[in-house]
Amino acid sequence: MNEVADFALTRVVLSTRVALDCVDIGPRDAPVLIFLHGFPESHRTWRHQLGHFAQDFRVIAPDSRGYCQSDKPEDVEHYTADKLAGNVFALADALGVDDFTVVGHDWGGAIAWLVALRGGGRVERLIILNAPHPLLFQRAVFDDPEQRAASQYVRAFRDPANDALIAKRGLIGLLLKEVHWDRSPALSDAERARMMIDWVEPGAAMGMLNWYRASQLIVPAIDEEPVRPAWLDAPFPKITVPTLVIWAIDDKALRPGQLDGLDALVDDLTVVKVPNCGHFVPWEAHETVNAAMADWLGEAR
Repeated sequence: MNEVADFALTRVVLSTRVALDCVDIGPRDAPVLIFLHGFPESHRTWRHQLGHFAQDFRVIAPDSRGYCQSDKPEDVEHYTADKLAGNVFALADALGVDDFTVVGHDWGGAIAWLVALRGGGRVERLIILNAPHPLLFQRAVFDDPEQRAASQYVRAFRDPANDALIAKRGLIGLLLKEVHWDRSPALSDAERARMMIDWVEPGAAMGMLNWYRASQLIVPAIDEEPVRPAWLDAPFPKITVPTLVIWAIDDKALRPGQLDGLDALVDDLTVVKVPNCGHFVPWEAHETVNAAMADWLGEAR
């Protein structure tokens, strides 16, 4: 299994008073790709993409707020979606970037959807990897028993009753208890070791979990009949920039039904399905991902 070398990190202080560690490589006069990782990873989610695309693009990949050695505010209120999306624009500002393509996986994809909706002309394109559209995901958690069952871990991540377990055994204790976490065979010993180091950074476990605790996503219990929010059936703003969605079909947490109805919410949509691959598609199927992104970016340019 090929190992990927470390990327140099730059400390970037944002106007939001948060400092993030960030990869920033590639030609400074090239189009910009901003890569946003998800839970429970880091910029190394994109280890197979960064060097590859840095030949033709300026590629930027932060360790998000709450992760690794980036700032980790303690209060949950610092992890609301508006602040996380605001960090992306503030990062672009701090690095002198006007327009960019945003690329997101998992939680990074959730924020990327919001960044594209709020882009104000700065977001040129959107690339999503196994991260559901916010409207479709909330609908599915209400209406699709399979997706509701698959999302019950969110309730556990939010439950302060698990804080003692986290304090005693760290993030790995909670993951083993609630999602029976086991690494993908595509995750090498070296990458797993890097991840374990990141997880024990002071404040990192709660920083990562605060993304779930600050989220407005409603996850009812399996047998619950909650009041349905009116906005689920109301008109929803469309994504107007060209959008590529790469979806690994064997994702256990985010079912492929998340693709149903997406074309009604995105004006210019391309979907690439990746069979025989789980949730962590950027590195479980990196050759397929790189080819799909390169083809689509070439056509878009």
